[in-house]
Amino acid sequence: MLNGAAEFVKGGSEPMKYDVLQIIGAAMTVVFAQGAVRLLFDHGDTGLLGWLGGGFGVTLAAQVLLVAVGVLLAGWSHTRAKALGRRN
Repeated sequence: MLNGAAEFVKGGSEPMKYDVLQIIGAAMTVVFAQGAVRLLFDHGDTGLLGWLGGGFGVTLAAQVLLVAVGVLLAGWSHTRAKALGRRN
């Protein structure tokens, strides 16, 4: 435990950024996938992207795009963390 804390203080937190990026990617995937499904059932419920405007098609495309970005971010960061020995 102390060794990990000393490594963090010395600037050894580089691999940890991939953990944080994986969490962000997973959260983006969950939030925007839920928003896309909600939008499919209720075309008027634009959720977090209500400010976007452009109607149903634009909002759905943005939701799907953000889900894809979340999946790619989570996958990429998992691969990078695995290459550094932080995953099995």
